[in-house]
Amino acid sequence: MILRVAAAMFASLIGATAAMGQGAPLSVVPQPAPPASLPAKPPAVPKPMPPAPRAAAPQPVKPQPPTPQPPAAAKPGAPASAEAPGDIAFGAFQRGLYLTALKEATRRTSETPDPAAMTLLGELYSSGLGVARDDRKAAQWYQLAASRNDPTAIFQLGMMHLEGRGVRKDRADAAKLFQRAAEAGYAPAAYNLALLHIEGQAMPQDFAQAARWFRVAADKDVAEAQYALAVFYKEGRGVAADPVQAAHWLARAAMLDNIDAMVDYAITLFNGTGVAKDEAAAARWFRKAALKGNVIAWNRYARLLLAGRGVPADRVEAARWHLMARTAGLSDPWLDQQIAALTVEERDRAEAQARTWLDRATLDRTSASMLVQR
Repeated sequence: MILRVAAAMFASLIGATAAMGQGAPLSVVPQPAPPASLPAKPPAVPKPMPPAPRAAAPQPVKPQPPTPQPPAAAKPGAPASAEAPGDIAFGAFQRGLYLTALKEATRRTSETPDPAAMTLLGELYSSGLGVARDDRKAAQWYQLAASRNDPTAIFQLGMMHLEGRGVRKDRADAAKLFQRAAEAGYAPAAYNLALLHIEGQAMPQDFAQAARWFRVAADKDVAEAQYALAVFYKEGRGVAADPVQAAHWLARAAMLDNIDAMVDYAITLFNGTGVAKDEAAAARWFRKAALKGNVIAWNRYARLLLAGRGVPADRVEAARWHLMARTAGLSDPWLDQQIAALTVEERDRAEAQARTWLDRATLDRTSASMLVQR
């Protein structure tokens, strides 16, 4: 489960991601001179942070909120040992030895009010790891750890109130808990708190506060927060418009593999908005995002390949990426016009390459889906 609070609101404010339909034919049609600049893409809706990861299935949002961590060191005066108290439980959790983690964390909580071990028990019960899933017990352990000011537990308890798992569903209580964890410096809580300030239901709508909390999470390398903050600086929402700051945060998010940021940063580099113009660097970022399956990157990279801007001209390769984007529902009459000039042999090669890539991507998605189901 993830926190779904601000998608429609944020989309209506700054523009939603272009819808990508399916089924467009692999056919082509020519082009005038390349444009001096690339069009910006609609900014994507920030994705909310999820609670701690479930089982071993791949997670859709990066970075993951960290799993509960053991105490940094033993208490003063404690006997020296090869491992600090709690390390056995957390080490077992990280290796997937959930029964051992459950046993050791339970032992720790019976010996001392250890909030980190309590949080770990909450995660085990919440996710059904090594024990039958029990949201009520998970909430109880999170509550005990939260009463001892464990920020991860406070955040997780907020998620449970938001979703109504093990506790009553209450957005106001969730907001209070996110605020408390965010003020303790917990980055996922800061990000979710920013989204709640955009939504304006559990707390007053306040874009300045949203920007403030995005910044807290962004400073701790939450890529989604960095991208959202870049959009705020680009649009002048909650902060003064600043293309230099927008480019800075786009770069940081792109380097953390946020695909939306890669595309926006590439456009920023190509157009020289808030950063020195660098078409070669733009082409590299477009290619990286394209290889990760971003449809807008397919389109923009095709434009650069066709025009030979930042990358050697290659109209067959350009046609391949354009055809893929068209198949995904993103049309581009400018590219259609130019690609109509391809020879039959060039067109056949481009279509074959596009089909191979799309077939492989479909197979990869199917395999990933089967892995999740297992």
